[in-house]
Amino acid sequence: MLPEVEAWLRSRTSAAADWPLERLLAAKGGARVSVVLPARDERETVGEIVTAIRRDLAGLVDEIVVIDSRSTDDTAVVAARAGATVHAQDEILPDLKPLDGKGEALWKSLAATSGDLLVFVDADIRRFQSSFVTGLLGPLLTDPTVAYVKGCYDRPLLDAPTGGGRVTELVARPLINLHWPELAGFVQPLAGEYAGRRSALERVPFVTGYGVELGLLIDLLDLAGLDALAQVDLGAREHSHQSTEALGAMAGQIMLAAWSRLERQGRILPLHEPSVRLAQFRRTPEGHQVLTRDVSVAERPPMITVEGGRP
Repeated sequence: MLPEVEAWLRSRTSAAADWPLERLLAAKGGARVSVVLPARDERETVGEIVTAIRRDLAGLVDEIVVIDSRSTDDTAVVAARAGATVHAQDEILPDLKPLDGKGEALWKSLAATSGDLLVFVDADIRRFQSSFVTGLLGPLLTDPTVAYVKGCYDRPLLDAPTGGGRVTELVARPLINLHWPELAGFVQPLAGEYAGRRSALERVPFVTGYGVELGLLIDLLDLAGLDALAQVDLGAREHSHQSTEALGAMAGQIMLAAWSRLERQGRILPLHEPSVRLAQFRRTPEGHQVLTRDVSVAERPPMITVEGGRP
């Protein structure tokens, strides 16, 4: 590990317990805080998360916004009943051609919220604790030089206390260690829980698919430098786990996001366009069935460049 990363780990890593609510309320001043939950078919958990934030963080959080990403269940109804403001993803900036993916919902939330500080929380967390939000806000509210905060945590898998985050360990971390070793100190580079200043988030592009977290980390490193980034240990995170096939598609999108950053930074000279078709194999009684999945990713430009993109 680079010496500067070791120094960063000592100075920019904290725990959620380091940021009690009373300290944050005293530091908040006139800053406005928005919590954003991108959600697709998360009726089982989204209401509990919204309720906990409203109950525990009154006075700290100014708005809770759920971006409903084409749910086929009643996620939007459950979230609204719990007290969130709900926006349909495709109804935000309706003059733009709709795109798919989690990153699209996150990017559009910049146009649907008013906070100076934005906290992103996945809507599938089980046993949610409001310390996820206070932990992420701590460095931002108490240190004006911090622009972006990533959460880290243990990820239980089945009955084991750890073992989740398979794509992180098999794809994201090797890519980071090879090409962006300054980011090697991030324990969970693909964590879905993070927070940032609007002034920074509006100045970077958003990959619309699952590469959004890696893309943001790399782009914000370029924009603000390593010392403007921080991480907070949030304890443990429980959520539903995806199939191996779905993780394969996720891995493909993350690799394409990395490819685009390497090309943009002039660090690779591509001799071909990367394939966006992922071949997957499924055993059937007749033999192996070959399935192909589109893992192409689009990208939204910095929100600051989009007409009508400011709330």
